[in-house]
Amino acid sequence: MAKTTPGEFIQQVRTETGKVAWPSWKETYMTAIMVVIMAVVLGLFFFLVDSVFSQIVQALLGLLA
Repeated sequence: MAKTTPGEFIQQVRTETGKVAWPSWKETYMTAIMVVIMAVVLGLFFFLVDSVFSQIVQALLGLLA
């Protein structure tokens, strides 16, 4: 196994980093906004589903009492 010096390693990292297709600030901003919106929508959806199931369970337990 070939050993690389720290200098060679840093040079390789810089070379590979240069090959990365970085998103623009607008793409990053829009993606972040979409993630927040989807998190809120899914949070509300699961809250509503949980509330419905909770009411169903409470009703069923009330029949047993």
